[in-house]
Amino acid sequence: MSGRGEQSSLTINITDEEVTLQQKLQNLPAAPGVYQHKDAAGKVLYVGKAKNLRSRVRQYFQKSRSPDPRIERMLGKATDIEVIVTDSEVEALILEANLIKSLKPRYNVNLKDDKSYPYIVITNEPYPRVFVTRHIRRDGSRYFGPYTDVKNVRAALKSVRDIFLVRSCNFFIDDEAIRKKKYKICLDYHIKKCGGPCEGLVSEEQYNSMIDQVASVLRGKSETLLQSLRTEMDDLAARMRFEEAAVLRDRIRGIEAYSEKQKAVDLDRTDRDIFAFAAEGDDACGVIFKLRDGKMIGRQHYYMTHVDQKSDSEILESLLQRFYLEAEYVPREVFLPAPVENADSICSWLSEKRGEPVAISAPTEGEEARLVRMSASNAKFLLDELKIQKMKRADYVPFGVQSLQRDLRLEKLPRRIECFDISNIQGSDSVASMVVFSDGKPRKSEYRKFKIQSVRGPDDFASMQEVVRRRYARVKEEQAEMPDLIVVDGGKGQLSSAVEILTGLGFAEQPVIGLAKRLEEVFKPGQSEPELIPKTSGGLKLLQQIRDEAHRFAVTFHRSLRTKRTLQTELDLIEGIGKKRSKELLEAFGSVQGVKFATREQLTEVVGEKVAQKIRDYFEVEEP
Repeated sequence: MSGRGEQSSLTINITDEEVTLQQKLQNLPAAPGVYQHKDAAGKVLYVGKAKNLRSRVRQYFQKSRSPDPRIERMLGKATDIEVIVTDSEVEALILEANLIKSLKPRYNVNLKDDKSYPYIVITNEPYPRVFVTRHIRRDGSRYFGPYTDVKNVRAALKSVRDIFLVRSCNFFIDDEAIRKKKYKICLDYHIKKCGGPCEGLVSEEQYNSMIDQVASVLRGKSETLLQSLRTEMDDLAARMRFEEAAVLRDRIRGIEAYSEKQKAVDLDRTDRDIFAFAAEGDDACGVIFKLRDGKMIGRQHYYMTHVDQKSDSEILESLLQRFYLEAEYVPREVFLPAPVENADSICSWLSEKRGEPVAISAPTEGEEARLVRMSASNAKFLLDELKIQKMKRADYVPFGVQSLQRDLRLEKLPRRIECFDISNIQGSDSVASMVVFSDGKPRKSEYRKFKIQSVRGPDDFASMQEVVRRRYARVKEEQAEMPDLIVVDGGKGQLSSAVEILTGLGFAEQPVIGLAKRLEEVFKPGQSEPELIPKTSGGLKLLQQIRDEAHRFAVTFHRSLRTKRTLQTELDLIEGIGKKRSKELLEAFGSVQGVKFATREQLTEVVGEKVAQKIRDYFEVEEP
């Protein structure tokens, strides 16, 4: 099997209108391959691979299947299924990667194209050229990169040309061109920047041997190359071919100088690729660190879209497939931040591409785990940069807000959300909080806190009614704008209480939901069952963040009231101490505990001898 993953010729295109869906499913082959869901216009919505096509595709249409809103939306648009049978799982893996890259289906993780990044290419010619390009041609040439920093690629190319006598002309040179003396040597030959292949001054074998050394340097395999060159130099010197040995000596020095610029991050000299990613909302960034002979030779990153509700395994697999689909070199080891579901198939593919076994692991401790964490930190940094770029756009709406509109099927984007929470302990000091989020971010200047006035005892439903009435009666009186969404912390009871008040105020159409703590269930008015929102949804995560902030704000307010009441009440119980003296004592000693353990002399200085004795008698503390 080739590295490009040639698939078998059997293709089953299930599009015949006379054939029912059930018949199509029954005729699916029990073989490995790739399947495609298509809409009525023939556009591919999703591409997947399977060990057993019949079993995997049928799962989509089983009633017992676990509900997944993303899959439900895709199936709601899909009308056709097309499958391609392959000879093995590995072929299915490669074919899936190729199809996703070329078709960019809506419901797959898609890696943004990086054609704008530069590569260093070694052309597929009798006397290859080495130069920078931004376009990949599948003509047998070798590509190194992409380089995300143009300065790095220019520096690498300059080092190559300083060390090796690589031609810089654009001519096509072969034996016929040399025989006919089609080209003449140029200035590069005279200043010892080129060996003069255009006039046959260096043989094709010698020139390509040098080009292989260039490839080794670009791959980061400098240590192996240096050992080979030192052996060859010593052999030439022993045979008294000192001029040729001097050429190798200079080349060795150049490679050593180039190698020293690369950062050593691993004492183990094993070649490794370290993968990690960071995801937020529908965006993610994957980073790959390339270690060769224990040195960092480069960092590559991909931005990804459509990752919302995708598992870590799916995101990592997409990153692995896309990267190694184009990679010119596969190392001995691959480190991941977490295991992937199809590790065996990916290992087989990479091992075949390398020509020897490749190990994939997810280290959790030691130096290997440190390298993975370093890669993850870079991924988070790059993802934050992407978010900053997006936020600069005037019409930017955070993904969590968009996701919430989709999950709750709201007509309007919930750009302004107000959330309420009740806090009390057995009905004492009942308070409520209202927090405001605008475009997914807290607006603390608009937070409000309420003391419950009309409710006695622990009645969260009545307390919620009071707070909602007070808030939106004022909004109505001031003719202010209502929020795009109201969230009440609690289940159906708290939600019904809020809806009753809003309806009475004339806001019957106001979007409002309840978020229950126990199972993180979301309830909408008039529905007995909670909304089906995936736990990984960006919209649900935003709701949880808002609810937690409302709870924190309410608890903080409740605690401050309770502490203030407790401190003042205990001192007020002492005969002869009123609010004024309580304040003086608290200011002098910091707390009730400070008053309790103060000496009679210290108390006398603040409130006099008579009252000081009453305080000592109350706390029943022996004189020291």
